[in-house]
Amino acid sequence: MKNVKLIIATHKKFRMPKDSELYLPVHVGREGKDDLGYVGDNTGDNISNLNPYYCELTGLYWAWKNLDCDYLGLVHYRRYFTKKSQSYNENIKIDDVVLSQNDIDKLLNEADVIVPKKRKYYIETLYSHYAHTHDSNHLDLTRKIVKELSPDYLESFDDVMKQRSGYMFNMFIMKKELVDTYCSWLFPIIDELYKCLDISGYSAFDARLFGRVSERLFNVWLKKEDVTIKEVPFMYMENVNLWNKGKSFLEAKFLGKKYGKSF
Repeated sequence: MKNVKLIIATHKKFRMPKDSELYLPVHVGREGKDDLGYVGDNTGDNISNLNPYYCELTGLYWAWKNLDCDYLGLVHYRRYFTKKSQSYNENIKIDDVVLSQNDIDKLLNEADVIVPKKRKYYIETLYSHYAHTHDSNHLDLTRKIVKELSPDYLESFDDVMKQRSGYMFNMFIMKKELVDTYCSWLFPIIDELYKCLDISGYSAFDARLFGRVSERLFNVWLKKEDVTIKEVPFMYMENVNLWNKGKSFLEAKFLGKKYGKSF
């Protein structure tokens, strides 16, 4: 049995898998907040205070710096890797659908990195989708930072921006050594982006851009690294209004209406 820890990034109480040896709920943005009864991302070496901007990355940073395990992964309180593709319904029991220790052991024997099935945009590239729904300047500035800090990744960055699909949500499972390699590359780029952007006039929703940019950067890192990848289904543990989501996507693309909230 592999020594695996899957952190569950959460900011509120929610139903969690029973396997507490495998799944570890982490209260992201815990600094200054009420105790939810979960371990907080504000202990040890941490960047908890940056959660309003970095999103689940503060949980990833905490796990990277403070957890002792052989394999590390990240999921969300309402979004998990699952055994098979299926739609959510109110009768689903979380422990029946999420990956078990045995499931993960088998998957890690097949590949270096477990990722969620690709999100496909079809009529958009990763760059154009971000440009239509948020602000393309975020990615343009990120490219300049990559060119300066990690020029070997620039070609990968440009290729990924042209893709019409990608691995989203900052979800993964991989060896802790690979997490160290990834985070040592990622956080200097995100930190520099945070220093360079003036977000003083941003809404709370828009200010979370650094977590969104990191989703694209994860794909850049994967493309450049010599690793094998295994795609796994994932499920939202809540009902998602696909009509509103699709409507907002089309309004962003054709009417220039940026996203103003999460779905």
